[in-house]
Amino acid sequence: MFLPITKEDMQKRGWGTCDFILVTGDAYVDHPSYGAAVISRILEADGYKVGIIAQPKWDSPDDFMKLGKPKLAFLVTAGNMDSMVNKYTTAKKVRKKDAYSPGGASGLRPDRATIVYTSRIKQAYKGVPIILGGIEASLRRLGHYDYWSDKVRKSILLDAKADMLVYGMGESTIRKLATRLSRGDTINEITDLKGIVYKRKVNGEKNRDSIYLPTFEEILADKKLYAKSFRLQYENTDSIIASELIENYGVWDIVQTPPSKPMTTEELDHSYDLPYTRSEHPSYKNIGGIPALSEVKFSLTSSRGCFGGCNYCALTFLQGRTIQARSHESLVKEAEKITKDKDFKGYIHDVGGPTANFRKPSCTKQLTAGVCKTKQCLFPEPCSLLEVDHSDYVSLLRKVRKIPGIKKVFIRSGIRYDYLLEDKDQTFMNELVEHHISGQLKIAPEHVSKEVLDAMGRPTVAGFIEFSKKYKKINKEKGLKQYLIPYLISSHPGSKLKHAIELAEFLRDYGFIPDQVQDFYPTPGTLSTTMFYSGYHPVTGKSIFVPKSYQEKAMQRALIHYNRPENYKLVKQALLQEGRSDLIGTGKGCLIKSYEPRKGKSRR
Repeated sequence: MFLPITKEDMQKRGWGTCDFILVTGDAYVDHPSYGAAVISRILEADGYKVGIIAQPKWDSPDDFMKLGKPKLAFLVTAGNMDSMVNKYTTAKKVRKKDAYSPGGASGLRPDRATIVYTSRIKQAYKGVPIILGGIEASLRRLGHYDYWSDKVRKSILLDAKADMLVYGMGESTIRKLATRLSRGDTINEITDLKGIVYKRKVNGEKNRDSIYLPTFEEILADKKLYAKSFRLQYENTDSIIASELIENYGVWDIVQTPPSKPMTTEELDHSYDLPYTRSEHPSYKNIGGIPALSEVKFSLTSSRGCFGGCNYCALTFLQGRTIQARSHESLVKEAEKITKDKDFKGYIHDVGGPTANFRKPSCTKQLTAGVCKTKQCLFPEPCSLLEVDHSDYVSLLRKVRKIPGIKKVFIRSGIRYDYLLEDKDQTFMNELVEHHISGQLKIAPEHVSKEVLDAMGRPTVAGFIEFSKKYKKINKEKGLKQYLIPYLISSHPGSKLKHAIELAEFLRDYGFIPDQVQDFYPTPGTLSTTMFYSGYHPVTGKSIFVPKSYQEKAMQRALIHYNRPENYKLVKQALLQEGRSDLIGTGKGCLIKSYEPRKGKSRR
């Protein structure tokens, strides 16, 4: 049964009021891959009455009043994506579709949805606590660079004028917060929970155990201090070693408490074993359903967290670097439930997480001493303490494959091939190729230039080459014809035109045809975005080249698809600009001919 979305729904349950009302920028989908569904079900399981207001009209407070005034608090999230990323492309153009809205319709959520929703709630009701959560709030919890306005913005807690922010995945924090509110504590009294951000008036006292970040005024004025501030935040994302962080805004301090502890297997199982309908609300059925659901409806989330440490990824700020894994029993039970769905065709689309083949912490030291502040598990080389073992994942996949009604189990989550290559036991590699691919495997080398890969926090291209050779060899041995499709990022900080040409030559030499090329998108909460804005690498403190002009970025992107006729002029311009006319002509190794091809002809 879905949670109430109308007064009539509440009356059917015999409710006069809700304890919590969750406002979300997504359509209402009751599936464990949706944060709003997880938080609402967690609270329901603890006995609270939870109502949902999904994609409210924001031109007036009316929609925010349709369930009445909650007894304890409003919970506000922009949805499964940052509302600005959801609406705008890297080029800041409005996207034509919103996969999290009915029928893929766009325009059903405002820019900076968290701020707008909070404003309307305040107009509707005075004095009701408003608690922010989700990706948008989590990644904007302190002063941050905002790509769409091209400026540094305040903590979203101040911009939204909310009472508290719960960051990260939030289940354990919201349960504790709900307990405190239900027993009569006011929102302003609750400052000792892990995983929250709150504001307090400056009183002149300083806690020597806290880390005082550069003030907001200082990071506005000095980009190097901005980078330093981000590094301090980045080094304090582990629950064992993190300190309280304080960022000053004149009369206000924004206080971030240390992160919540990683969830235990039992806690994670509880979160996913709740009575989700695994469907969109019936009110959407006749208006196209929710496109994003089709990607995850028949998928299993097996783990959280990622120790991959890619600089362009915000997972460190959301889920942390310590892996948390569900039990086989919980996953098998969910898979068996999936097979009973009338729309299930026998295919499990994914069994994974942020990184599919991470099912355990990278080393036992993490469990008692936390993750290393200044070292990565896989970059620039795999750590000597790294424990590589795919046996648990292999065992899990075998169990899911054997469930009656399941024809095939795919893996669509990212595979860290450098971690896989460290495993002396090649069982997983063999079974991956034989059982878990649908014609092509997509992996993310992202680039080939060492300078760019260093800026990305990614391994050298040698690992990708080794993996591709093994992949090809196993396919041949098993009589299979499956392809390897590389994901690439263009115009990442550190990437110059010469590096883009190096990448094009690599693609030419190895015969790879990239499927997806993404211009670097400077979203909040990543080391790479800090580089993009500040011009400094926050870890090394050294200055770094940042491609920002439209023409530079267009040329870098065009070089990755150098064989496309529509890219000819940009590729030729780039080659001539870099003095690489040797790559223009009909000779061996040339990227393009000396004359422009006729429309519709691609050079291979």
